Amino acid sequence: MKEIGIKTEYITLGQFLKLSDCISTGGHAKFFLQENTVMINGEADNRRGRKLYAGDKVEVEGCGVFTVGKA
Repeated sequence: MKEIGIKTEYITLGQFLKLSDCISTGGHAKFFLQENTVMINGEADNRRGRKLYAGDKVEVEGCGVFTVGKA
């Protein structure tokens, strides 16, 4: 499990996917989420604007399992 550190209170799912190297640019987030399953704390979610906070667990199909932490 890899930890992705954030300096702000939260990060959106689209930004998170870019930081975790699951997508190369933020513009790919919409299409990536239409084609892949993302589980946040055990629940499926495909909203690129979903806010992620420190302590959240994110499982990205074909990319891995991550946690959101404070940088």
